[in-house]
Amino acid sequence: MSQDRPKTPVLDRVNLPSDLKALSDRELRQLADELRAETISAVSVTGGHLGAGLGVVELTVALHAVFDAPRDKIIWDVGHQCYPHKILTGRRDRIRTLRTGGGLSGFTKRAESPYDAFGAGHSSTSISAAVGFAMARELGGDPGDAIAVIGDGAMSAGMAFEALNNAGHLGKRLFVILNDNEMSIAPPTGALSTYLTKLYTEGPFQELKAMAKGAVGFLPEPIQMGARRAKEMLKGMAIGGTLFEELGFSYIGPVDGHDLDQLLPLLRTVKSRATGPVLIHAITRKGKGYAPAEGAADRGHARGKFDVVTGEQAKAKSNAPSYTSVFARALIAEAERDDKIAAVTAAMPDGTGLNLFAERFPRRTFDVGIAEQHAVTFSAGLAAGGIKPFCAIYSTFLQRGYDQIVHDVAIQRLPVRFAIDRAGLVGADGATHAGAFDVGFLANLPGMVVMAAADEAELVHMVATAAAHDSGPIAFRFPRGEGTGVELPERGTPLEIGKGRMIAAGSRVAILSFGTRLSEVMAAREALMARGIAPTVADARFAKPLDRDLILRLARGHEALITIEEGAVGGFGSHVAQLLADEGVFDHGLKFRSMVLPDTFIDHDSPAAMYAEAAMNAPDIEAKVLEVLGVAQIPARA
Repeated sequence: MSQDRPKTPVLDRVNLPSDLKALSDRELRQLADELRAETISAVSVTGGHLGAGLGVVELTVALHAVFDAPRDKIIWDVGHQCYPHKILTGRRDRIRTLRTGGGLSGFTKRAESPYDAFGAGHSSTSISAAVGFAMARELGGDPGDAIAVIGDGAMSAGMAFEALNNAGHLGKRLFVILNDNEMSIAPPTGALSTYLTKLYTEGPFQELKAMAKGAVGFLPEPIQMGARRAKEMLKGMAIGGTLFEELGFSYIGPVDGHDLDQLLPLLRTVKSRATGPVLIHAITRKGKGYAPAEGAADRGHARGKFDVVTGEQAKAKSNAPSYTSVFARALIAEAERDDKIAAVTAAMPDGTGLNLFAERFPRRTFDVGIAEQHAVTFSAGLAAGGIKPFCAIYSTFLQRGYDQIVHDVAIQRLPVRFAIDRAGLVGADGATHAGAFDVGFLANLPGMVVMAAADEAELVHMVATAAAHDSGPIAFRFPRGEGTGVELPERGTPLEIGKGRMIAAGSRVAILSFGTRLSEVMAAREALMARGIAPTVADARFAKPLDRDLILRLARGHEALITIEEGAVGGFGSHVAQLLADEGVFDHGLKFRSMVLPDTFIDHDSPAAMYAEAAMNAPDIEAKVLEVLGVAQIPARA
């Protein structure tokens, strides 16, 4: 009878990582099972990044059982992996607030918990941060070990190898755990992925793996965490020298990242013996333990709310296609007519819609991995070679390739077409993924053309405009989510470069919109007309070059001019203000206001709530018009 009695939940006895120290290895295995179930349950309620967390449940338990966070710094790369970590570090009671307004971030966030040693909304930064923590310790800063947990997809970025090279040169004690699941967001690409696969699948190693529980069984006694460690074992017995050893690391692996009987003794050994940098190569499976995730093409990377039993996701009510899908279809249509058009992305084929392009034109589609710098310069090389590359990268990720945009594209006036998805505020992913800065950092470059689509029909025309533009670089931006439901043109028509369009004629005040705030501007105009105020509304279309004639006509024909954009200060409105100042328009009493994102990072919430916080929704636009005209005293926002 006692054997049939249900086990007492171990997870209920864990509030902080220190509680794991009192657990036996058997209890730690039970904890891992419960932690996986809790992660699945939580994400089913909130939606979010499921597969990556499920793949590191055992690693999370082992790391917190062996190391001493927050004294020891565990750095998750990318933060997609961190949900189980959050549950074990005092946040279980809030885990069902993930990615919601006022709730937990979907990534590690230093301001949220001392156990989040380093924020990680972008990939490939963990080893650099770990080297920094290790050297800070050596210089008398925070004590403790530094442990970077980095996925094989994130290892494709140059920054990871820059950090490995530096860590090997410095030779100080730190740990890198390569979480090799052969699956980043999209299937990994490139020679590194092939190399890691070979390390795991090489015949001799598999024979050795069958003889013992894993790499721990092969380590010589006593273990010396120097050049002899694992090098002799694997070099002489299995697969030869490794790239990581050549970079100065002691390499151990591959080990089964889901087997606590391997992980716990291995981590305990390296913690007690290591003197220099150590890399542990752990093989895991993204989505591990949840069949609907394991069976999905992306291994359950990103999920909406779903039914735990069936895995079926709640279907969002949609009355219009997403901007991303409109871009993809428009690009396919252009490529049908022009065999020189190619598409480039950096590990985000699904997110950018280029998976659809790849189905139609596999030879003209290039996923370069998590390597935005390379994506930009690769596109520049394509352009220099006579191809018409569309480099499709999220705004937040394009920031990582800025030097290449300047030197390899703009200075050389190469016609690379930048398709910038996720422009503006993106919702649940929060500040790390907001597309706030691309207008500012692109529009100041000589020869760069910068467009923003007001709706999905305009996006189709901008794709055609970019395809036809051969005299230099050109960029167009569009937001995440569904469009406004406007009728789409059968075929895009190239726009005249640097020319906006009038939307509605009015008097006294003109509103010049850049991007998809236009729908909110029109809603504000309807409310203002009920007050007897009819603003003129125009769609700028271009931040670079500006439509000088349109802007000066609006400025000279109205008491006030208001610009609005889904970007930070220094973008479209700043360029308009510069033009007005240069033309002396302010000398004649024009009232000018620029509505931009506030000078702060806005935390995750719904996009509507984030734009409300930014004071950029229709009521805010209405209030701005009334304020600038002095029609009413508007109370301060709560």
